[in-house]
Parts: sequence; structure tokens; C-alpha cells
Amino acid sequence: MAAGTYPFLARIKPKDFARLLALGEITLGSALLVPFVPAAAAGAGLTVFSAGLLGMYARTPGMTKEDGIRPSQQGTALAKDVWMLGIGLGLTLDALTERS
Repeated sequence: MAAGTYPFLARIKPKDFARLLALGEITLGSALLVPFVPAAAAGAGLTVFSAGLLGMYARTPGMTKEDGIRPSQQGTALAKDVWMLGIGLGLTLDALTERS
């Protein structure tokens, strides 16, 4: 499914992709939880990850209804991830605009 949206992923074996995706999710989750990772870095990582998911949602046929925005039954699982984009942007912007 990801290779249909992001063609460069077709070169990666599905088993390797699943491992890399799991490693990325664990790494990102750890970065969000540990106190020594800067909030801007963790927020940027979450923003990039969620933007990739939302890109897949927007570009994969059948994920949205005819209007191209509202999720279909199949797209609900990806559309709900929009909150991650908001949290990632919030963390990043807050860290970058924080006064010392």
C-alpha cells in the first residue's frame, strides 16, 4: 500500500519495510518520551512521520469520499492520524518560539 503512494518504497522488500517502519515508530516514540531529546527534534520527527501517513491517505484511491477530503470507511484508520500532525507542529513551534 505504501509503495503505491511512494514509488521509491517498491525497491524495499515488504519484510524489510515492516522492520524499518517498526524501528522508526519505536525510535520516534522513545524520542517523544525521554527528557533529553529536544522537543523541537521530537516534534519535527512526529510531524514528518504523520505527514507521510496523511500523504498516503490523500493519494491512495478509495481512502476518501468523492469530495477528496472526508474519509471513506477504508480511510478512517489513516485520517485519524491528523492529530499527530497537530501535536508534532505544536511541539516544534513551541520549542522554536520559547523564550529563554
